[in-house]
Amino acid sequence: MSAHATKSRHPVFWAFPLFLALALFPWLGPPVYFVSFLFTVFLYVVLASSWNIIGGYAGYLSFGHVAFFGIGGYTTGILMKWLDLSPLWTILSSLPAGAVSALIALVVGYPCLRLKGPYFAVITLCFAFVVELGIKNVEILGGPEGLWLKSMDLPIDVIRSIMFEVMLLIMILSIALGIWTDRSKFGAGLRAIKEDEDVAQTMAINTPRLKIQAFVLSAFFPGVAGGVYAYYLTYIHPDIVFDVMISILVVLMALFGGGGTWLGPVIGAVALTFINEGLSTFVKAELARIIYGCLFIVVIVFMPNGIMEFFKKGRRVSST
Repeated sequence: MSAHATKSRHPVFWAFPLFLALALFPWLGPPVYFVSFLFTVFLYVVLASSWNIIGGYAGYLSFGHVAFFGIGGYTTGILMKWLDLSPLWTILSSLPAGAVSALIALVVGYPCLRLKGPYFAVITLCFAFVVELGIKNVEILGGPEGLWLKSMDLPIDVIRSIMFEVMLLIMILSIALGIWTDRSKFGAGLRAIKEDEDVAQTMAINTPRLKIQAFVLSAFFPGVAGGVYAYYLTYIHPDIVFDVMISILVVLMALFGGGGTWLGPVIGAVALTFINEGLSTFVKAELARIIYGCLFIVVIVFMPNGIMEFFKKGRRVSST
């Protein structure tokens, strides 16, 4: 294979013009709906890609990852309320929001990661519920009324464009983390844990350390995204940022695209965000939940490796 062909297959080669076009999009005067929709796509790519670190590569299915998203949102909201930050510093405070989410993941991860399989899934889901109930009962955090955040003193279309660019950057960084994980010794260790954790330990792999590192990394980006999302809405409420449907969607997106690959969660997040938008527009919420449940069953039973497996099979057939 020639050097030119190898270069053309490198992700950066085809991703750069795509990301450049996305970065220019909000400044071309499109309808607000499309800017908001793409912002949501970026958000779910971040959540699915970060969840994939612990759920896809390590095989620990966390159904409470929305907790870190909500913690990040409330961290930014509280910092803005207490410190009266300027708009620029408020956006930058999403980094401490990610750090707080990662720190809490470090504390929670040590006991939770001792569990496996459905036990781990249930305990992470309970963790999300506990955090939501706790915030609802703390007045300093806004309680059941939520928190209102001061917006930038700029036209609404400019504000949306700025937040669009910030979320796009976070998405690019989360995808880069996925690519690095996919090609690093860290990712190889996580794959070994997913295949057989006991065997991985006999191969001198420090499984407890790798698991906690994966859990912390997977919590950082949802925290950052939650902080940006809270400022984007200028209002934060537990029912919004701790919605269990976000967790279910994120898991479904990663598994639908193909967990344990860097590209799978990206494809799954983009595809299911379009589907979710259609269901939200034309279908009642109760029926949408039934459809999601059926889709989840189909993915688990018939597509355990996601649609990426079909691409790989097609590539093998074409090469023979």
